[in-house]
Amino acid sequence: MKIYDTEGFPNPARVRIALAEKGATDQVQFVPVDVMGGEHRTEAFKAKNPDAVVPCLELADGTHISQCNAITEYIDNHFEGPSLTGETPKQRAQISMMNLRAENGLLNAVGTYFHHATPGLGPDLETYQCAEWGNKQKQVAGQTMAYLDEVLADNEYLAGSEFSVADITAFAGLAFADFAKVDIPETLSNLTAWRAKVSARPSIAG
Repeated sequence: MKIYDTEGFPNPARVRIALAEKGATDQVQFVPVDVMGGEHRTEAFKAKNPDAVVPCLELADGTHISQCNAITEYIDNHFEGPSLTGETPKQRAQISMMNLRAENGLLNAVGTYFHHATPGLGPDLETYQCAEWGNKQKQVAGQTMAYLDEVLADNEYLAGSEFSVADITAFAGLAFADFAKVDIPETLSNLTAWRAKVSARPSIAG
């Protein structure tokens, strides 16, 4: 099993955390992709992943799986260990819901701000920018942080009492926010405490 990724990028980080949670990091070969050099946009890479983004999972039979949620779902079901995507229909639905809220409202919103309203990855890679849209998504990220803080007032983790892919996505989103200089408001004490707790997990703390 191979994972094509760029270490330190938000979505690859989600996959790496999921693997670590399952105790399976040493069962995967990581293949670095030179995103800053545009390797992800080459025909050779797009033959593996037409989305032209990292990460991309390659199975032993040659199957390629892209889209971070699909990759983490495969990892969760392929390897033994506590479920990250839920065991009952209700758990799976709740985790999926919160994961998408964290992804769309936080991680992707910060990404849109970064790629559209800042220099992003530089003019060679940022071939189209709309600053107005980027700044709007920065506001969305702030609103999502406030929402997650409210959820965490009554829950240990984002989808209930157990750590899940929703927490992984939100954690990666906040790390991206740090990089993009989108601050967590000081008033969001629940979100800040949750982040400190998640940071201490072996899968993240190392």
